[in-house]
Amino acid sequence: MYREEIKVLDCTIRDGGLINNHDFDLRFVREVYKALSESGVDYIELGYKNSKKLFSSKEYGLWKFCEDDVIHKVIDGVESKAKISVMVDIGRVDMEDVKPAKDSPVDMIRVASYVKDIDKAIVMTQEFDKKGYETTINIMAVSRDQGPALVEAFHQTEKECPAKAIYIVDSFGYFYQESVEELIKQAKDIIKTKEIGYHGHNNQQLAFSNTIEAIIHGTNFLDATIYGIGRAAGNCPLELLIGFLKNPKFDIRPILDVISKEFIPLRDKIEWGYVIPYAIAGMLNEHPRAAMALRGSDKKENYREFYESLVDTDVE
Repeated sequence: MYREEIKVLDCTIRDGGLINNHDFDLRFVREVYKALSESGVDYIELGYKNSKKLFSSKEYGLWKFCEDDVIHKVIDGVESKAKISVMVDIGRVDMEDVKPAKDSPVDMIRVASYVKDIDKAIVMTQEFDKKGYETTINIMAVSRDQGPALVEAFHQTEKECPAKAIYIVDSFGYFYQESVEELIKQAKDIIKTKEIGYHGHNNQQLAFSNTIEAIIHGTNFLDATIYGIGRAAGNCPLELLIGFLKNPKFDIRPILDVISKEFIPLRDKIEWGYVIPYAIAGMLNEHPRAAMALRGSDKKENYREFYESLVDTDVE
């Protein structure tokens, strides 16, 4: 599937950080950055730009804050054409702490927003745009907001927002291909001056196929992670996406190397990917927090009880 306009954004460190409090060490992140740079991806997202007034550096690792000097320790001396991205959550970033883009290694700031907060997200993109950054808005949990409010959000972002792309995010891994097709078509009917992006979660092992569906219907900004790492069931695996795109600018070999050297050992220490509780959460359009709590308990394999706790089924 070759289309020159397609941009691949890797969010391995950012989304992967949701399972270890963003506590990857500098060596690991630098190895990931090197591999991604060699692979030819367009953007590399290193974490969140959160306020240290709200979150303790004793509890969270470096990639919760993505300070510029820390990013330099990762990227300096590495030949790369990839742009650097960070993500911000509404109400969790000190806007005054974000330097102008000309003084920062960061190229893009992505604003994560629920539909109800789209006004705030637009204002943030406007401010970041004035500082010289590329921006996107990532509309989270779209599976819970597919009515008039989402349509209005599409209209608002088209009219008022300077963002490069508007992302549809399947936060709970709930969508099937038909839903992706419908949402992409709906978004493209309204949003004419920006790209559409897609970010899928793999609760039902559909993140890759749903990303393909988004591509088929004209989505040009695509998120993925190495070996599918990410919160709970994880994301669309980058290696599968690169293999599918058939674009000669991408090289899967450095990704395969870093999986062998870094991610296979890491998988023995922290869990991500398809397991039954995450699948159940996806089927029921539920946030994975309950499933994650189960996986950390002594009842981690009690799937039926977990299912019944979510559907409120009476057990005789």
